[in-house]
Amino acid sequence: MKTSLAAVFDGRPHELELRSFPLPEPLRGETLVRILGCTLCGSDLHSFTGRRWVATPTILGHEIVGQIESCGDAPPPRDLAGHELHVGDRVTWSIVAHCGDCFYCLRGLPQKCTAGVKYGHEMLRPGRELLGGLAEHCLLVPGTSIVKLPADLPLAVACPANCATATIAAAIAAAGPMADRAVAVMGAGLLGLTACAMARVGGAAEVICVDTHAGRAQRALDFGATRAGSPPELAGMVQAATAGYGVDVVLELSGASAALEAALPALCLGGTLVLVGAVFPTPPVALVPEQIVRRNLTIRGVHNYAPRHLLSAVGFLAAEHARFPFAALVSDWHPLADARVAFAQALDPQRIRVGVRAR
Repeated sequence: MKTSLAAVFDGRPHELELRSFPLPEPLRGETLVRILGCTLCGSDLHSFTGRRWVATPTILGHEIVGQIESCGDAPPPRDLAGHELHVGDRVTWSIVAHCGDCFYCLRGLPQKCTAGVKYGHEMLRPGRELLGGLAEHCLLVPGTSIVKLPADLPLAVACPANCATATIAAAIAAAGPMADRAVAVMGAGLLGLTACAMARVGGAAEVICVDTHAGRAQRALDFGATRAGSPPELAGMVQAATAGYGVDVVLELSGASAALEAALPALCLGGTLVLVGAVFPTPPVALVPEQIVRRNLTIRGVHNYAPRHLLSAVGFLAAEHARFPFAALVSDWHPLADARVAFAQALDPQRIRVGVRAR
């Protein structure tokens, strides 16, 4: 019997166990992929350290690139762009597989599907253990949106596409057109750096990025930010960039309550605040409803994304990865057996991404 090795998280903070599972034969609507690489997302770190709850035991990891080994369908399935998929194709896929027919799917929120399967977040079940990135294989279940990757897209660039890049594509869509706008980006992790690049490619006139770590903030200048600094410098940079009117858009990607409190005063009348980063418990924030009303502000929350955003993310990376140094953001790669070492490195705030390769 063929098996696949995986690093299993059982809920104990900072602990992983290497285990082998039977390699499943894909049924109709399923695709089996060999994992080429998985980068560790901030949400993986929150789960691994016990900062947030996840169903266990589980196989963490969802920023995955894989190579198709077998399909349960004949004729072959097609990806989101309509391309036929074949054994050997290098692919990425949506973080949530959705049914297409439930209450939320029918309302344009497939990422909140009531029957959804979320890669890197599922409790182990017999025959359906291999649903995370810290393994040699992953089984793509029915309802998974797959995108075939361009041959020249580096692994380090492609791995985060189905999380960080697609999430920012959804956030930019929620914020509205970027052309000639002033945008503030709170946080200079991979989400923030991607947001800077996407906003500039979209035509933003000013992109102001702040982060509590000076080195991370300065790196944003390489990704399209026009100004960068620490959170206390935000008000001054906004004043200088907008003649005191405020920015049109704030993308809050850090998850910190203090960042949200700083974001609202930075907005101009009619501005939009998009909240993305708060995917773990945070202290509450006091809002003054009168200010939201009188200033005509819009507040949007974005969690994960729809399939169209994944397609947009891959298209963006294919077109722009040579313009911005995305490939350099994965500082280290580790074998699956050293996944705990990878997590330990990834907790260093100066490292944007650390990757794990099954082989």
